[in-house]
Amino acid sequence: HDAKLAAMPDTPQRIDRLCELNVIEQVANVCQTTIVRDAWDRGQKLAVHGWVYGLKDGLVSDLGSTVTETSQAAAVYQGALAAL
Repeated sequence: HDAKLAAMPDTPQRIDRLCELNVIEQVANVCQTTIVRDAWDRGQKLAVHGWVYGLKDGLVSDLGSTVTETSQAAAVYQGALAAL
């Protein structure tokens, strides 16, 4: 994700972007776990959300990376990255 980080004009913005990228990557990782995949295979309702908390403003931001089934994971991941 070097290009996304390098595009940020200053260090605080780069740090914020790095946090956002980390959340998106962790959503993808959680969706790959056997626990989550088995739950989805059983038809269990389960959603993995990617949110980030802003220390400056106290707001929780949805990164558009909510996944509710295995077949969505790749498209949601790509969409969340593209939205940054």
